[in-house]
Amino acid sequence: MMDRLANIDKVVEHLMEDEGVRYRMPTSLAERQRLMRALMNVWQPHPVSQELLEAQDRELQRQREERGVVEFEEEGLFLWQGDITRLKVDAIVNAANSQMLGCWVPLHNCIDNCIHSAAGIQLRAECDQLMKAQGHDEPTGKAKITKGYNLPAKHVIHTVGPIIENGIPTPEQEEQLASCYRSCLAIAEEHHLQSIAFCCISTGVFHFPNQRAAEIAVETVKNFPRRSLKTIVFNVFLDKDYDIYQKLL
Repeated sequence: MMDRLANIDKVVEHLMEDEGVRYRMPTSLAERQRLMRALMNVWQPHPVSQELLEAQDRELQRQREERGVVEFEEEGLFLWQGDITRLKVDAIVNAANSQMLGCWVPLHNCIDNCIHSAAGIQLRAECDQLMKAQGHDEPTGKAKITKGYNLPAKHVIHTVGPIIENGIPTPEQEEQLASCYRSCLAIAEEHHLQSIAFCCISTGVFHFPNQRAAEIAVETVKNFPRRSLKTIVFNVFLDKDYDIYQKLL
């Protein structure tokens, strides 16, 4: 335990130095992990030492083992409820914002934050490189692929879903959501991936109605011409989404 605490302290010290801040080191493992994650969430992309990355990776891989890794050994369409960062697939889908850099709110429980926190700061660094090369925000309905780093998944496919201000999507916004799924599937096929796990894109804080979002997701995936993709997982977190997808599938 002492070695683990010392390793987390090393990560925290590096990140505090990077951000020019100083916090009192908590005493418990859980509080140290929370501080480490909070600092990762506000980390600005820039070159860092190998020592920091190795220490961070040791802790994140330990957390991955403790959460447990879930594999899908059969082919087909699957419904799975739980933490998407546990899934060992070729790619998990992240519901990103147009900046594509992850959630900047410390310890926020959105899927964007959870994925970046489990993958490590390397994920934000790669996204930053992609966005600087692109030169503009990611359009709604499009997607980009990165490595998975400390996730069980080999890759993360980031897509920007429509934001529904009044909770009633227009036909254009429904098409944008369908485009998110098609863009992710197209990238997966382009990279010859065999398995992918989708989150409930645009629901939650983006306010797309859960029932209609699930209908669009299932219809779009079923109608997409797949070649390399053999396993597709619809990952849900809420009980109501599980019930919706179970009826649709």
